[in-house]
Amino acid sequence: KKRTRPPTSPRVCVQKNRASCARLPIGAGRMASRSVVRLMLLLAVVAFALADHKNHIYEAGDKVVVWANKVGPFHNPQEYYGFYTLPFCEPEKLVSQFEGLGEAIQGYELTKMVEELSYRYDLSSKTVCEKVLTEADVDVLKSAVQQQYWYQLFIDDLPMWGMVGEVVAKQGGEEEYYLYTHKQFDLSFNNDRIIEVNLTSESAVPIRAGAKISYTYGATWTASATPFQERFDKYLDRSFFEHEIHWFSVLNAFMLVLFLVGLVAMILLRTLRRDYGQFEEDIEEDAVEESGWKLIHGDVFRAPPHLVLFSALYGTGYQLAVLALAVILFAILGSYYRSRGTLLTVVIVCYVLSSVVAGYVSAGYYIQQGGKNWIKTLLCTSLLLPGTVAALGFVINFGAVYYDAQSHIPIGTMFVLSVLWTFVCLPLTTVGTILGRNWVGKKDVPCRVKPIPRQLPEHTWYTKPSVSILLGGILPFASIFIELYFLFTSFWHYKYYYVYGFLLMVYLILVVVTASVSIVSTYLMLNAEDYRWQWTSYLSGATTGLYVYLYATYYYYERTHMSGMLQTSFYFGYMLMLSISLGILCGAVAFHSTSWFVHSIYRNVKVD
Repeated sequence: KKRTRPPTSPRVCVQKNRASCARLPIGAGRMASRSVVRLMLLLAVVAFALADHKNHIYEAGDKVVVWANKVGPFHNPQEYYGFYTLPFCEPEKLVSQFEGLGEAIQGYELTKMVEELSYRYDLSSKTVCEKVLTEADVDVLKSAVQQQYWYQLFIDDLPMWGMVGEVVAKQGGEEEYYLYTHKQFDLSFNNDRIIEVNLTSESAVPIRAGAKISYTYGATWTASATPFQERFDKYLDRSFFEHEIHWFSVLNAFMLVLFLVGLVAMILLRTLRRDYGQFEEDIEEDAVEESGWKLIHGDVFRAPPHLVLFSALYGTGYQLAVLALAVILFAILGSYYRSRGTLLTVVIVCYVLSSVVAGYVSAGYYIQQGGKNWIKTLLCTSLLLPGTVAALGFVINFGAVYYDAQSHIPIGTMFVLSVLWTFVCLPLTTVGTILGRNWVGKKDVPCRVKPIPRQLPEHTWYTKPSVSILLGGILPFASIFIELYFLFTSFWHYKYYYVYGFLLMVYLILVVVTASVSIVSTYLMLNAEDYRWQWTSYLSGATTGLYVYLYATYYYYERTHMSGMLQTSFYFGYMLMLSISLGILCGAVAFHSTSWFVHSIYRNVKVD
């Protein structure tokens, strides 16, 4: 089976030797300096001439390294193990690559294989090693073949897939297990660049105890006219991502936006104008009879309960909104699908740097509402999302370590993430908090808050906050669920998402739909003389995350063939992280737009 994935620039582990410096005689100083210069020039020429998988430049006969990454069940994309957990030909000394932060989190662990190719030199067949299968080897291989194990290799940052073996049904219902022992590499080149790599698994032999297995490989090179910059285009499934359904889904979401924006405009231009006109007539007749949303002007700007938590959620959601926009724009400009782990690294870096936004927004709102303990708000904002992700990640990682899977996060990577949070994220949040409490901490509301809260009237079932909260996330979810299908398919079915222009449009549509729905539901709530709009507006937007998680559950059972405790924990753990983050983001968008709406309508009301 021939498959491909996007590459990255690898860095081979090299141990640097330190040379001690000796004091030279006075007359030998100039000669020594000339020798050093000549040596440096010689090394530069040699380094340029040799094959280098960092700059992807090769000459005829140069060695081409084959890297092994992982092996695991085909239907469980997050359940994978080290390549040499199966009885393959293991090198005498394992040489690994340095992984970046994103690569380490995603479980990449590339190891140099025994197989070596020569650039532009064909190889009919070469034996790697011979093994005699033991009973334990047979059990491991049969289990791997039964679960459709595949492995992933890399050549010049170009990924390939190969199947471990196959099951052949015999007469009488019996099954025979076969192991592929030959790897056939088909490579294309353009001058001094590798353009395409493919792997075919061949030479199936029965898996039996005591059998002598000979692992072999071969290679063929063919010239290609494809430019080096376009060598990744073959990995992109354009027929899937650029299908008409994708375009129609964006068009339908855009029509939904037009409808909701028109509805909000009608409320603002017609309904509110009528309310204002009636209110002015009552003032001229000296018979002001307040009703509806005007009646609760003395309570509508009352601080919400659990102010510290609400401020932290608002600030974190604001940060995630900025983060999502920045990452999508960077992905459009940078084509991150070509590099392993790059997109995840960009997400982490952008999140850390945008921590100042979370501190600024949360502290500013907290001080505006009369909060005094801003340090508690700072800590809650800093720990809210990282703590949640860390707790879920710990549970998932514990399962991966228990199963000895390669998909677990190494301790060193955890330490790096902890250092980033302690020495970068927390200080930036502190800076944002100080700026927010000093620059936007003054309370600016159109109406004075009464000292005694107003008694809430009885609600009909459709005006209750719980109903508004549950219904508030339906339309935002409806505007993105088609795009969610493409995102889930790319992540869980070995496809590579590259249409970030679609994602940007859908993200902007989500923001507009969430804001519009929140404004309409808040207006109806205020007309029912209920002033508890802060938490209601936030949670009505946040329920979008709930519907995303319900859809993820449906997708797991109806669109995938995943199985096993490890893969199930990875799937639902990752989807829970996504749903919580999206809920916090949509909640912040809903509250921010609703806050602007509430301040706007009460600023035009004349009250004592």
